[in-house]
Amino acid sequence: MLLTIFLTATASQAQWKVIDIKTKIHMRAVHAVSPTICWIGGTRGTVLKTTNGGHTWITYKVAGADSLDFRDIHAFDKQVAIAMSAGESEKDKAKIYKTEDGGESWKLVYQTTQNGVFLDGIDFWDKNKGICLGDPTQGKLFILTTDDGGNTWQELPFDKRPAAEPGEACFAASGSSILVNGKGTVFIGTGGSKMARVFRSEDYGQSWQVSSTPLAAGPTSGIFGLRFWSKKNGIAVGGDYKKTTDSTQNVLLTNDGGITWTLSGMTKPTGLKESAAVYHKTNATWNGDTQIRSDNYALVASGPSGSSVSLDRGKSWISLGTEGFHALSFAGNVGYAVGANGLIGKIEKISSKKKRKKLILVDG
Repeated sequence: MLLTIFLTATASQAQWKVIDIKTKIHMRAVHAVSPTICWIGGTRGTVLKTTNGGHTWITYKVAGADSLDFRDIHAFDKQVAIAMSAGESEKDKAKIYKTEDGGESWKLVYQTTQNGVFLDGIDFWDKNKGICLGDPTQGKLFILTTDDGGNTWQELPFDKRPAAEPGEACFAASGSSILVNGKGTVFIGTGGSKMARVFRSEDYGQSWQVSSTPLAAGPTSGIFGLRFWSKKNGIAVGGDYKKTTDSTQNVLLTNDGGITWTLSGMTKPTGLKESAAVYHKTNATWNGDTQIRSDNYALVASGPSGSSVSLDRGKSWISLGTEGFHALSFAGNVGYAVGANGLIGKIEKISSKKKRKKLILVDG
C-alpha cells in the first residue's frame, strides 16, 4: 500500500527592520506613542526621538545626566516625556526627568539618595496619574506616585507599601516589571526569591494584594515583563539573566485579572524574555467589512536570545528573529524595539500563512 501524506507548517512572516543610528549606547527604554512617534532612553543620559516613523532620529543629552542609565521612558506626545534612571541612589543615580519642549530641555522632577533605593520602572494611567516602582527598602517595595503629570512625586507611606519576601526584588531590564491597566489598576512582577510573584492594586497603588506564580525565581531570575490585552487577560515573561538561552518555561498567563497565573508554552527562541507587547492587526477584513476587531492581535516577547510571536494568546510561539532586543513597544500594528550597542528595530506587519505542502510517499 502506498500512502500519500501532506505535511503543512505554519510560519510567521515578519521581518524586523534594524535601524542604524550610528551610536553604541545601550538601550532598555522605549515608548511608541503612535506609529510615527517613538521615544527611547539609554545610557550616558541619552534620549532619542523619532516623529516620522523611524526614518530620522534626534538625539538629546540630558544636562547633568552623563552617568545615568535611562531604563524607562513614558511619553504623552511628541513634546512631553518622562525619563527614569536606574542605579544606586547612594551614587545619586535614582532620578526622574521631564521634558515639555520635545526633549530640548529637561527638568529634574525627582531624586533621592536614601539608602537602598533603586528605581525599576514607571507607568501612567493618564496624563496626570502615574506610578514608579523601586526595589524593596526595609522589607517593602519602594513606590512613588504622581497626580500632576510627573511634575512632582510622592513616596507611598511606608505602612501602605507591599511587603517583600527575603531576597525579593524587581528587574529594571525593560521598564515593564510595572504595568498599569485600565482605571486605577497596576501590576508588579518580581523575582529574586524562591518563586516569582505578581502584586496588584486597584486603587492607584494605595493598597495591594499579591499572588504567587508557578514560575521559578532566584537571585537572577523571575518575572521581567508584564502586558495585558484586556481587563482580565494578561501575560508575564521572564527567565534568568545569567542563563539567557536556558530552555525552561518562561511564560505565565492569567485570565482573571492577575489573581491566578499558569505556566504556558516556551517561547521560540527559548531563553530569557524581558519584555512583552501586543500587536494589533489593524484594518482586518471581517464579514466583508474592513474594521478593527478587539480580538485581532498577536503577542510579541523579546529578550537577549531573540523575539517571538504568539498567534494563539500565548499558548505557542514562533520565532521572529535572533536580534537581542531588551524592550518592546507597539502602537497598533507598528512596533519598536531596542537593545545594546545602539540596536533599534521596527516592525510593521506580523502575519501567518501555511508553508507549501510537503508530499511524502510511504510504502505500507
